[in-house]
Amino acid sequence: MSYDIIGDIHGHADALKALLVQLGYREHSGAWRHPERQTIFLGDFIDRGPQQTETLDIVRRMMDTGRALAVMGNHEFNAIAWFLPNPRAPGDSLRSNRLDKNRRQHSAFLNAVADKPLQHKSYIDWFLSLPLWLELPGLNIVHACWHPDHLAYLAPRLDADRCLNADLMVEATQEPEDAAEKNSPEPSLFKAVEALLKGIEIPLPPGASFWDKDGHARQHVRIRWWDSTATTYDQVALLPDTERAQLPKQPIPEPVSIRQDHGKLVFIGHYWMTGQPESLSDSVICVDYSVAKGGKLVAYRWDGEATPNRANFQWVGE
Repeated sequence: MSYDIIGDIHGHADALKALLVQLGYREHSGAWRHPERQTIFLGDFIDRGPQQTETLDIVRRMMDTGRALAVMGNHEFNAIAWFLPNPRAPGDSLRSNRLDKNRRQHSAFLNAVADKPLQHKSYIDWFLSLPLWLELPGLNIVHACWHPDHLAYLAPRLDADRCLNADLMVEATQEPEDAAEKNSPEPSLFKAVEALLKGIEIPLPPGASFWDKDGHARQHVRIRWWDSTATTYDQVALLPDTERAQLPKQPIPEPVSIRQDHGKLVFIGHYWMTGQPESLSDSVICVDYSVAKGGKLVAYRWDGEATPNRANFQWVGE
């Protein structure tokens, strides 16, 4: 099977349709189709953009007709958590609807389903049917981080399709309350789902911090988990240069790159890349190039190769 792997769409249905046309897909009987290829979507269909429900309808119809596969993104996870009640906080949801920050981040989708409770619930049920990852012949698919240890922990907890359910969502949203528990190597559902859908964070050395773009002091940093050459905090940090410059140049205490199966390519989204699309390593390819910030909607055309081919990127935008 040949696949077209498409990155985060965030409610930009016009860009998605333009990319599908460029890739040779045509709309027929309500679904976009290609005579020889199948699409794989990397999640984050919602929030930010102007065409929330149209984007979801395109993806769902392609999946319902066998023309596409997809995994859950962190925005679908957050949408489920916003919708489900929090048994630990009566009157609130698992992702608190009392926080302005949460409402702002989710407002485009909420506005699209306002006064449409049945449609809203239908989308949430569909989000819950999305697997956290896909293992296919020759390639692995996950939204943010392919982490074999977390995958092994999650596999027996999930259903046969690697999906969460409402009960597991309660546990998956239960963030550790103290630093010792958060930094513990012991696995948990929260840590595993957080890694797969949002990436890996590590603590900075005692006393070290940096100021993020919103003026908040941070003591943890998200990392380039695919980069086996990074050995210091400033090298491994997944940050803009201005924020990276604030980090210590001292060595990280242990390697943080995650060994991949080099017989298979790993495809991810999530990371708001910019510039000319290219692989992150000899086995990891990101196809999120910031369409929701005026960037590109990117696809990678995979035809069985075991190493990345820069010529296989296609995109619309910019």
